[in-house]
Amino acid sequence: MNAKLRDLIVTNLLAVFAGLFLSGILLLFLKINPLIVFKQAVVTMVTDKYTLGDVFLKATPLIFTALAFAFTFKANLFNIGAQGQFYMGAIVAVAVSLKLDGVVPTPVLLVVVCVLTFLAGGVVGGLIGFLKARYHANEFLVSMMSTYVALAVMNYLLRTFLKESKGEYPQTDAISNSGWIPTLIKGTRLHAGFLLAMLTAVAVWILLYKTPLGYRIRAVGSNASAAQMSGINSGRIYVAAFFISGALAGMAGFTEVNGVQHMLIQNFNPDVGSAGLGIAILANANPIGIIFASLLFGALNVAGNLMGRMPGVNVPSSIIDLMQGFVMTFVIISYFARTYLDRQRKKRELQKAVEK
Repeated sequence: MNAKLRDLIVTNLLAVFAGLFLSGILLLFLKINPLIVFKQAVVTMVTDKYTLGDVFLKATPLIFTALAFAFTFKANLFNIGAQGQFYMGAIVAVAVSLKLDGVVPTPVLLVVVCVLTFLAGGVVGGLIGFLKARYHANEFLVSMMSTYVALAVMNYLLRTFLKESKGEYPQTDAISNSGWIPTLIKGTRLHAGFLLAMLTAVAVWILLYKTPLGYRIRAVGSNASAAQMSGINSGRIYVAAFFISGALAGMAGFTEVNGVQHMLIQNFNPDVGSAGLGIAILANANPIGIIFASLLFGALNVAGNLMGRMPGVNVPSSIIDLMQGFVMTFVIISYFARTYLDRQRKKRELQKAVEK
């Protein structure tokens, strides 16, 4: 095992343990035994089919938003706007599903909706990449602010063109069964979107490491100036990387609307973008690692819900956010710790080379 892989495994394990440990300390302050509630939550997740399915269900959109951040990260870019691209995908998913409901067969409807959500998120992401390439805009700030624009657009549409038929609430009508993503396991909510997410993660890995475009993206990420001198157009790479990144986040909107909610409402899944960022860091931006890191966060989410519903134990609902927040905070700290360890290792290697 090389030093980098060892650091990745050790620091991430410590980060997850530290987050859970701190959550347990807070439970002790509430006079709740954390070992008992954690154990009961884990046992329920493992033994109950419906609950176990929910772990994979919760992980599905997280895989897409984590891939969105990881993809631009490979080009040394930062897409902080996955939440907004997710919203754009959700808007297109519900609008097209309602429009095509009963007009085309279910397989055709799902393929069309999936493609259009891919393009919707991609257009938003591509615009950020264009501003970076053409005007040298700070992609961190532009992508972050784009989320607020997307949120405002969604809220406007929910109060106007997409408002439900009765006109009473800021939400859409529910899409019929013909627009639902098929369920994978009977008796659970787990749908085929999880398989789509896994296949997408594998496809992203192949794209990044086995294709000329992926090589160019990684070359620009390593050294944009050197890549430019070698004939790689970094501006085009910025646009392409952000387009694909936004498209991945948009697909999360498709799986949530057509697979879980079957409608669009205000304050729809507001943390999926930020959670994806932490997951990408936990997986060191590796597309395959993102699958497992997303399952971990899905399990944390489900465990928090289970603890909040345990009879005779007054666990506050906020424990879910606290657990995820603590773990994510320590994951980000672990990233900087790995960077420091790697830098120190390179210094020692350089000193040894000089001494020789």
